[in-house]
Amino acid sequence: MGICDWPEQDRPRERLLRDGAHALSDTELLAIFLRVGVAGKSAVTLAGDTLAHFGSLHRLLHAESGEFGRLHGLGPAKYAQLQAALELARRAVAEQFRREALCSPEAVRHYLRSQFALQTHESFMVLFLDVKNRLINCEEMFRGTLTHTSVYPREVVKAALRRNAAGVILAHNHPSGVAEPSEADLRLTNALVQALSLVDIRVLDHFVVAGNQVHSFAESGQL
Repeated sequence: MGICDWPEQDRPRERLLRDGAHALSDTELLAIFLRVGVAGKSAVTLAGDTLAHFGSLHRLLHAESGEFGRLHGLGPAKYAQLQAALELARRAVAEQFRREALCSPEAVRHYLRSQFALQTHESFMVLFLDVKNRLINCEEMFRGTLTHTSVYPREVVKAALRRNAAGVILAHNHPSGVAEPSEADLRLTNALVQALSLVDIRVLDHFVVAGNQVHSFAESGQL
């Protein structure tokens, strides 16, 4: 039975419009995204099979295009749509934070979780702030493998000066899932603090993001 044959009050799209997106299951939300099923499967059945294949919504959203496209009913077009939706969500969060001061570690944590969400590579980001701690720009400055990233302090200094930043927040992720900073992370932080202090730019904090875990150097007395 296709979704169009279901009672109207049970259809995912109608339920979302009536009750809100939060009332729907992962399967129902994915079915709305897919829009149509395949021969012998409704969009809801296809969505359920897709989630079962990947094991979780998290794994689905982490899937590479090749893995995503191996499932019947999915393909490059759906993969592109999904990535576009995720990027729009990230940019919406960034837009909101550009209008507000990053006045608390929790506000920064929320922002960084959205920025690093779904990344499988290690990257180093710098948040450039004005004198009122409002976000000027967030830029991924260096990208590495899962185990190593090369960061050059002079490039961070040059980027901060170009943006006339009064302060910066440093951030990088640990795709391994462990947020505890390494000795190399501590040495890098000290080098960046020293380099930026020469041009009167403050380092407010350095965060390590590992999934939902976010470690603050400032809160831990490491800055």
